[in-house]
Amino acid sequence: MTDVRIVTESLGGSPLSLLLQRGGAPADWHPTAPSDIEGWRRRAAERSASRDWSAAWDAIAPAIQATGAAAARLERVRAAGGVVVTTGQQPGLFGGPVYTWSKAVGALAFADALEAATGIPTAAVFWAATDDADFLEASYTVIARTGGAERLQQRTAPPAGTPMSLAPLGDVSSELAALTAACGSAADQRPLAAVASAYTEHATVGSAYVALLRAQLEQLGIAVLDASHPCVLTATAPVTRDALRLGRDVERALAARGDALRAAGYTPQVEDMPGLSLVFGRFGTTKRRLTLDERVGDAVPLTPNVLLRPIVEHEILPTVAYWAGPGELAYFAQVSAVAAAIGRPAPLGVPRWSCTLLEPHVEAVLRRLGLQREDLSLLHVAERRLAQESMDDRTIAGLAAMRANIAGLAETLGPEPHALGLDAVVAGAMASMQHRMMRLERRLLAGVARREHAKMRDLATARAALYPFAVRQERALNITPTLARHGIELLAEMRDAAGEHAARIVEGSALRTHAAPVA
Repeated sequence: MTDVRIVTESLGGSPLSLLLQRGGAPADWHPTAPSDIEGWRRRAAERSASRDWSAAWDAIAPAIQATGAAAARLERVRAAGGVVVTTGQQPGLFGGPVYTWSKAVGALAFADALEAATGIPTAAVFWAATDDADFLEASYTVIARTGGAERLQQRTAPPAGTPMSLAPLGDVSSELAALTAACGSAADQRPLAAVASAYTEHATVGSAYVALLRAQLEQLGIAVLDASHPCVLTATAPVTRDALRLGRDVERALAARGDALRAAGYTPQVEDMPGLSLVFGRFGTTKRRLTLDERVGDAVPLTPNVLLRPIVEHEILPTVAYWAGPGELAYFAQVSAVAAAIGRPAPLGVPRWSCTLLEPHVEAVLRRLGLQREDLSLLHVAERRLAQESMDDRTIAGLAAMRANIAGLAETLGPEPHALGLDAVVAGAMASMQHRMMRLERRLLAGVARREHAKMRDLATARAALYPFAVRQERALNITPTLARHGIELLAEMRDAAGEHAARIVEGSALRTHAAPVA
């Protein structure tokens, strides 16, 4: 067992996402999730019986290429006519942020909970969205170092519109060296070895991502599907072709759903793009979004946008539910409108598990500084507090006396300024002195902060681990250094920690718990 403390967090999200998380959306916006074990058993059985999935599994097998525990679990599900829980993420450098992994192990925990409760074999499949062309999002990761966070950036940029499956990775040796340095005295070399093996100079951004995911996740029993594989494009073509052919119907359905969402006081997660379909066509090594009236030949590979992706995934896999983040879950209020317009069933999303990983050295810093981890969520607040606590008592008293003197200036001067009509002049003088006073205090606090270098370095170290660049750890920080320092077994411990959240969803109790608003 590792010595990392795993803290379950509220998922957060927009008001629309929170509505879906607690199961309060109208049925035409999002399918109603089962509220008990028997409901999940019925849903799983219906998905399993909705078609003969053998041919579908054969068709997409080359995109999964599962080995080890993942292959065994998929084979068991396939042989018994079981179902899958899906989740996914677009590529990120060296695997991207923590939530790539917390989503994956959480989906596995949900699959475990469903199988245990219903008796229906269930597997987890991670949809690696390598067909995505957002290079800016895919090309970086964040590491925590002593004294602050560092952003690692891939330098080989492809032409705009290049899917990550075709985007050359290039030389990332210096970024890999920085990642290695951030691991410190790594007790477990396997996570770093997996990264180094996947992120070679001749890989693409997408292929490196898939290789790393498989190296880390298949041993837990999680299969990884490469969304850019030609067999996936072939399997999903009936849906993407229908979405293009019925583009005008889809546009009207989305406009009507957007109006309904806004009328109910919610903001659609995805803005309307008049005149554009939900389908991308790939031409050579780049892709572009097709217009509503555009028609392309069968030889042109088609890929879905974010609103169509859950539908194509649901088409080719016996998915009982998608394990969704807050933004993804909000998509589903529009996904259902798209599904209805093209005559496909609306997929079900359930709110994923969210966490923060607290390493012992970070907790030690917080205790030493007398801070809670939430104190680090706002920039400069903790620094100001520590500087104030380190300031000499006479300086603090002097500043307080000066503020009091300025605040009482009008009374000190007596009635004469008012009698002479000089109230505005006095008010201006007070404002000027208050401004100078604030500048003096800031300069003093900055000086104290420089003097208290060790405390500020510790604070910056803790903030880098918990809120790098003022973003929650899960949404920014690379997990590899944490795995290397404490052991790859942490992933299994995260799965176990997600089990309580997963069990509540299966039992229906999670839907009765209101999620907290995002910080």
